[in-house]
Amino acid sequence: MTEPSILFLRACLALLAMPIYLLSFLGIWEPFCKKIFFPFFLEKLSAVHERKAKKQKQELFRNLPDFKSPSGELKLLEIGTGCGPNFQFYPPGCRVTCTDINPNFQQGLSRSMSKNQHVQYERFLVAAAEDLHQVPSGSVDAVVCTLVLCSVQDVNGTLREVLRVLRPGGAFYFLEHVAADRSSWRYFWQQVCYPTWKLIFDGCCLTREIWKNLEQANFSELSLWHTSVALPGTPIKPHIVGYAVK
Repeated sequence: MTEPSILFLRACLALLAMPIYLLSFLGIWEPFCKKIFFPFFLEKLSAVHERKAKKQKQELFRNLPDFKSPSGELKLLEIGTGCGPNFQFYPPGCRVTCTDINPNFQQGLSRSMSKNQHVQYERFLVAAAEDLHQVPSGSVDAVVCTLVLCSVQDVNGTLREVLRVLRPGGAFYFLEHVAADRSSWRYFWQQVCYPTWKLIFDGCCLTREIWKNLEQANFSELSLWHTSVALPGTPIKPHIVGYAVK
């Protein structure tokens, strides 16, 4: 399909979402989205995603204990914690620092913490992924980031911060939805939905090829594989999952 087709269908979708575009123009949508809509939506989406991606996450986090520090502790930093869907996969006794740019996930986060008391929760930091200055350099054994790199302002800047806070030999774990193959219909629809989707879902970008950023980052080892986690009614299906060692 041609670029004019994409632009036409984008305009049709924008017309359907006109009330949200109007609220955005008036400065009303963004605060409502961040405080009420997106925390509610993300908690529901996380529940669906967890059911579909459980096996991938179990396999992904299986070797987390291998990255304990020489003292035997595992200090873990989670970027974009949201409602805490990953806590269930962390090994008993690991010490978790949670960060998120949006401070409005507290209710869902508290529920997840109460269900996963095998983990020691250190603190919650309101911080952008690209600026983790509150976390000392080389201070954590592992960094976890799932369904976050799609919406950060700067993927490469985020990866630089990950490398900074990790100790030498520490690991970065990721699971992210990514762009479909450029020759596919799914990629076509990702392009059509892109502007409206990004507006409605707090900056989420559908067409990022995040594996390229990871391949170009200064990790000493990268274990990455492509997988599929279909979310019904959305153009999201292709994912990447894996870990990288500093």
